[in-house]
Amino acid sequence: MKIVGRKSLGEKAVFDIGLERDHNFLLDKGYVASNCFNKSHSVAYGYVTYQTAYLKANYPVEYMAALLSSVSGDQDKVQRYIANCRSMGIQVLPPDVNSSGEDFTPRGKQILFGLAAIKNLGAGPITSILQARQEGGTFTSLSDLCSRLDSRSLNKKALEALIQTGALDLLEPNRHQLMNDLDITMEWVSRRAKELASGQGNLFDFFGESSNNKAFDTAPTTNRVQDYSPQEKLRMEKELLGFYISDHPLSVISRSAKVMAPINLCDIPDSVETKTVTAIALILDIKNVTTKKGDSMAILQLEDLTGSTEAVVFPKIFDKVKHLLEKDKRLMIWGKIDRRDEQTQLIIDNMQPIESVRMVRVELTRDQASDRQVLQQLKTALNSNPSYENSKQGNSYNRNESDFSNKIPVIASIEYMPKLVRLGNQFWVEDEETAVKALQQAGFKASYDALVTK
Repeated sequence: MKIVGRKSLGEKAVFDIGLERDHNFLLDKGYVASNCFNKSHSVAYGYVTYQTAYLKANYPVEYMAALLSSVSGDQDKVQRYIANCRSMGIQVLPPDVNSSGEDFTPRGKQILFGLAAIKNLGAGPITSILQARQEGGTFTSLSDLCSRLDSRSLNKKALEALIQTGALDLLEPNRHQLMNDLDITMEWVSRRAKELASGQGNLFDFFGESSNNKAFDTAPTTNRVQDYSPQEKLRMEKELLGFYISDHPLSVISRSAKVMAPINLCDIPDSVETKTVTAIALILDIKNVTTKKGDSMAILQLEDLTGSTEAVVFPKIFDKVKHLLEKDKRLMIWGKIDRRDEQTQLIIDNMQPIESVRMVRVELTRDQASDRQVLQQLKTALNSNPSYENSKQGNSYNRNESDFSNKIPVIASIEYMPKLVRLGNQFWVEDEETAVKALQQAGFKASYDALVTK
């Protein structure tokens, strides 16, 4: 484009012309360049990228705490960044009424969960907690907490949220006990406040010793009860935080899981469409659907350590896997990525309980791993395995990975390499014990493992 005329308007604020494809930059003879605007932006974005990379490399805990605080209202992003923290060796601690601030807070090499991310705990209760803590020091018990905060600013629902997310664990680790004691504690605090207002009270109050917690020793409690199961604790955390924080049902999976299922659910929106993927996930929700033909299918909400996604089980597959469709069921899934109506879904091809997933592990030196003759010996050893012969005759190694839900992969552990390597589909076998014996007879150091380590 070319400027054909100009007129002075005096001093005015300057804005980008906003052309859809070309941008304003004057060249010789009145011509305007079409690429300088994006180039200047590239420089700016590149500099910002350099700055954030520097902060992440040199101040990883502070950087990730700030990043988590910036997205505290987006549960999917918080969960993804917490997973990033785990991969960086940074532990994200559950909220603590005596240490947590409103936002995520760096503490040494750890990050403390922010109170603002807890459901049913609004800005008012958080401000009251922080103010009471600043004025009177740390809280020592449930009764101390209730006494120092007005019930109008910290009601029963907010207290339940603190208990169920573990924010009072350092006061009393038995969350079930705290929930049982909550009603009578609140009643005792209310009665005690009225007595003090009317000039009554106990000896500790009269002698000014309530501040050292002696007065709270007289607070009533219920009979001791057994704490919630770990699964129940996780369920409550999930309900109030939107994700698991103290632990995760999939955290018991061994490091082999990344080899078996290399994709994270948070990566699915950016993955190639129709690509066959393998993932390990937890079923959060199940919606049963009946098609116009009367066939049954299901829409699942899946989650792993990094995020969640929607998955569809069409009628043909539904009949094969319906016995596995249970809430909180941990599965290895095979499927294809599909995008419809601007929504990314995982179309399930097959699934298997992770408790039944097994693998054959063979240990190789670096020289062996790069020696074609050694790899051929490995194939030859497996070729003597009847189960391998059966799968080979069935041409299973030419089929899609989704057909391998009832097969066992061979994983290579290579010296000095922290990651395991999954060998090609042609190495998958049907019986791990027979395959291990064949490998050992050929001089390889081999064993078989379960995916779940405990």
